[in-house]
Amino acid sequence: MEIPEKLIKFKVHILVALILCAVVSSLILFAPRFLTILAYFWPLLVSTALFLAAVLVFGKTTSSPAAAAAAKAGEGLLDFVAGQPDHHHHHHHHHPVEDFKVEEESEHTVENSNSKSE
Repeated sequence: MEIPEKLIKFKVHILVALILCAVVSSLILFAPRFLTILAYFWPLLVSTALFLAAVLVFGKTTSSPAAAAAAKAGEGLLDFVAGQPDHHHHHHHHHPVEDFKVEEESEHTVENSNSKSE
């Protein structure tokens, strides 16, 4: 009676193992063969390998001053895309909300000066 009690204790593990075996065996039977997949995707795999090789070759052959300048240009582009102000140039950009506030304040001063003159 000891063995059936231990089997009941591990019934979940046994069911999971059986289901896993069924899934793996069905994949082996019904999935396309590896060579079929490789024959379909070989142009993609070759072009990706050539691109990565080109990246490695160009990465090794670039000179360090040019790489530093390119990195600095890349940082500036990232700052621009991220919307962070450039620390080297201090430009004041007019925003529509600020322009509206300035116009609104100038209208009030015109009205105040008109009421004082009356």
